[in-house]
Amino acid sequence: MSTPALPTRLPAVGTTVFTRMSQLALEHGAVNLGQGFPDFDCDPQLVELVSRAMRAGHNQYPFMSGVPALREAIAAKIERLYGRRYDDAAEITVTAGATQAIMTAILCSVHPGDEVIVIEPAYDAYLPAIALAGGVAVPVSMQVGEQGYSVPWERVAAAVTPRTRMIVVNTPHNPTGSILREADLEALAAIVDGSEILVLSDEVYEHMVFDGVPHASVARHPALAERAFVVSSFGKTYHVTGWKVGYVAAPAPLMLEFRKVHQYNVFTVNTPMQHGIAAYMQDPAPYQELPAFYQNKRDLFRAGLAGSRFELLPASGTYFQCVRYDAISDLPEAEFAAWLTAEAKVAAIPVSAFYSRPQESGVVRFCFAKKDETLRKALASLAKL
Repeated sequence: MSTPALPTRLPAVGTTVFTRMSQLALEHGAVNLGQGFPDFDCDPQLVELVSRAMRAGHNQYPFMSGVPALREAIAAKIERLYGRRYDDAAEITVTAGATQAIMTAILCSVHPGDEVIVIEPAYDAYLPAIALAGGVAVPVSMQVGEQGYSVPWERVAAAVTPRTRMIVVNTPHNPTGSILREADLEALAAIVDGSEILVLSDEVYEHMVFDGVPHASVARHPALAERAFVVSSFGKTYHVTGWKVGYVAAPAPLMLEFRKVHQYNVFTVNTPMQHGIAAYMQDPAPYQELPAFYQNKRDLFRAGLAGSRFELLPASGTYFQCVRYDAISDLPEAEFAAWLTAEAKVAAIPVSAFYSRPQESGVVRFCFAKKDETLRKALASLAKL
């Protein structure tokens, strides 16, 4: 007997570029600056707090919405940083990473035929989530100039139709390293004012904004916060991407619908890690110190490429640095990234992989969330090109 044919729900999805480039890096013994995760350990105290929670017996299902102590800590942090108080019982849900939060927010909001405006280049989880919900993604490309990437809000406004259900924003932005500022929030608020359009704000790099600039969270803007799912990630903040623990904050009516889906697509999240993170959050220093920590790595990486043939684009946030390479090669981005991995022994990600339709701009993305010695090894090769 043969296996029954299964029509795909995601015909455009294959092996991700991150998997392909990581495999290529392994084959060539290259320094992997492609996939976005640290190669250093988290704070041992955080591990100890999780272990302590296990030994204390916190090993069974927690509340579907998350451990109360963690939800309270999240609400307190948001209020302290952004001035909005979310009800920890009704407006905060702990998720299995930010990707699950994004998927759930889209599944609970978007109905077949609804349109979702996505600003590209974009994190690769947005489009599959929209497709699974039966929605229609409406891409709007960022513009890039001397000041780096920015959102053309007039094009976003022009993309709005009566079928628009949601606008997805991401700040600090993966893959470009750009950030939204107060003027951007005002522009977005003007677009959605008087409509039923929801906002999904992906803010997983909220604590990686550089040069003394405050993070422009949608939670800061009352009119936007009233219609927004705000998503963040402990994996990014505490260097534990493999733990897959994140959260979403939203007004109670939106959260009610979010939890209806959440309880069936994941139900709840790792119990001892929630308790450990809740205890760790009592000290704000780890996330308060994160901007300086990553700014130092950004500056090390940029200094190492300053005399090279790469053109550095601005990197205002995240742990990614985008570069133009047209002085080195005229290869398409994917081919150049493969060549770079094989010949220079450094893996990068082509920014063209973050678009729904082929779009070449001669830009690749490096991840600098690595040990300084890892970065120096990569820079020694890249500077020779």
